[in-house]
Amino acid sequence: MEENNIKKNNKFKPKFNIYWVYGLILAIFIGTYFFPSIDGGATKEIPRSKFDVMLRDGDVEKILIVNDKKVEIIIKKDSLTKTQYKDASKKSPQYTFNIGDSRTFEEQIENIQKDSAEKIKPDYETRKDVFGDIFTWLLPLIVIILIWVFIFRKMSGGSGGSQIFSIGKSRAKMFDKDTLHVKIDFKDVAGLEEAKVEIREIVDFLKNPKKYTELGGKIPKGALLVGPPGTGKTLLAKAVAGEANVPFFSISGSDFVEMFVGVGASRVRDLFKQAKEKAPCIIFIDEIDAVGRARGKNPNFGSNDERENTLNQLLTEMDGFDSNTGVIILAATNRADMLDRALVRAGRFDRQIHVELPDLNERRDIFKVHLRPIKFDENLDVEFLSRQTPGFSGADIANVCNEAALIAARKDKKAVEKQDFLDAIDRIVGGLEKRSKIITIKEKKTIAFHEAGHASISWLLEHASPLVKVTIIPRGRSLGAAWYLPDERQITTLEQILDELCATLGGRASEEITFGKISTGALNDLERVTKQAYALVSFFGMSDELGNVSFYDSSGQTDFTFSKPYSEKTSEKIDAEVKRIIEEQYLRAKNLLKDNIESLNKLGNLLLEKEVIFSDDLELIFGKRPFAIEEAYVSKSVIENKVEATENSVSENNEVKNESKIIETQIEKL
Repeated sequence: MEENNIKKNNKFKPKFNIYWVYGLILAIFIGTYFFPSIDGGATKEIPRSKFDVMLRDGDVEKILIVNDKKVEIIIKKDSLTKTQYKDASKKSPQYTFNIGDSRTFEEQIENIQKDSAEKIKPDYETRKDVFGDIFTWLLPLIVIILIWVFIFRKMSGGSGGSQIFSIGKSRAKMFDKDTLHVKIDFKDVAGLEEAKVEIREIVDFLKNPKKYTELGGKIPKGALLVGPPGTGKTLLAKAVAGEANVPFFSISGSDFVEMFVGVGASRVRDLFKQAKEKAPCIIFIDEIDAVGRARGKNPNFGSNDERENTLNQLLTEMDGFDSNTGVIILAATNRADMLDRALVRAGRFDRQIHVELPDLNERRDIFKVHLRPIKFDENLDVEFLSRQTPGFSGADIANVCNEAALIAARKDKKAVEKQDFLDAIDRIVGGLEKRSKIITIKEKKTIAFHEAGHASISWLLEHASPLVKVTIIPRGRSLGAAWYLPDERQITTLEQILDELCATLGGRASEEITFGKISTGALNDLERVTKQAYALVSFFGMSDELGNVSFYDSSGQTDFTFSKPYSEKTSEKIDAEVKRIIEEQYLRAKNLLKDNIESLNKLGNLLLEKEVIFSDDLELIFGKRPFAIEEAYVSKSVIENKVEATENSVSENNEVKNESKIIETQIEKL
């Protein structure tokens, strides 16, 4: 408690700043110049007429003309006792006033003293105003310096302190037990179990280094988190900062890049200098591709690139002659293919931790984390929500939960219900509903039968994704949309790709069969089909004409070349194969719809009537789907039960033992 009180008191105490000293000196200088000393009273300025009276009465002892402009009057000591001089200063001169011309003033004095026996002649003195001259020279210079500092502070983006003198300093934020504290730990990171194991090992090494060094092991110098956007790379780094009891430096890759030459390299040096002083510690560089892009991929046409200078300094600091004992580097990027090879080699980033999109079980855990602060219905099925969001990242799931809460609040509900989450998913995937959009009856009918064609083909084909919902209400830029629940598979066969192509072309095929003409509504379908067909032929090697060849470049080395990796003759073959595949699937879609024309018409008219239909409506029209839908995931409890049953019937048979071992391995993977 005493330490906390001391920290609170120190927090409100102002920190010393050298500019306070500068301000005090300037205040003293201005005060000395503009305000004379008040010791014994100040010299009083009087009108000229009063001086004439003093001179006639014989009270003036001396007249001093300074710089031919100012007159100082010294009164006789005997005369100071008079009542009219009670306001006079004890120090001389007592009075002063200004004149225009000294010669004219002398003549006037002589005229006043014609009848006087004691005549006083003025004395002359030339004085230099040292403070005034210095101030006159310094004031413009001070103004120029202030403007210069202000401009450079704005250019460097700083709001406090003089950034012009610290522009080469690191901008990394440091988190430790004495300064900033991170409240996120590994409990807040759902899923990513494999990534957490590797990251946890790094944190454990910093806490208990003897456990590893006694066996001769060395902790990796760096770990690179690689994965699509929104999968939790930065969140995982925040959890490391919250778990580790060591200083944690956090900085973005773009913070190294500056408009001034040499600033990026200077900031890298300063960052590692601070890290070495605080070792053992962790450095986290977010979006490292901003500074770590491969040097051959910068199309600067030979000019000096500040990014390359910064990268060279980063490479030197990570594995140069100077050892960084106790300094571990974490970095995150979603463009690992763009990074320089020297940066990702062993000795710099020894580990590449892939953070992929969450699967079904991981999405369920992520939902549970983001549902903590939300008041939701007790009957809400989290398993159902995880199945309705295939391909969603952790950030997407967080957005779904937040959007569902906003929708429920908009409807004045006390708790967030299942339908609110479904509406939130539709909002994120398809966009906001636009019921006020003007659509003619003919256009609406075309859209309805277009979407009915997609739904029909996907229901009739074995490998097409099963339908969840179809709507002809405009959302975002689309006039209609269909929601599917794809199987979460790691590899895709040729038959599955062809079924997906056929289902995608079902919309245009339905238009041609129903109305005898086609429309521009299939633009997005054709784009997807063309890209997928080209990938099938030129990347996956699934074409009989070209054979088992692939022109895919995973290294990204051909990004800035002006030539194709194949000849013109091969290019013609690829184009011909793509056209053949698309035409075959289009004819296949038309034949399927012609064979089920009555069901297609019923579905199109039902969609026109209801505007939104679900898989239950398709089942009433087409009957049950003739293909058994396999479960993509087997629950852990099912496998455990199978293991228990196997162990009960174990004998000396080797085949039974092998089966038990295989099932145990599956449990460990889950």
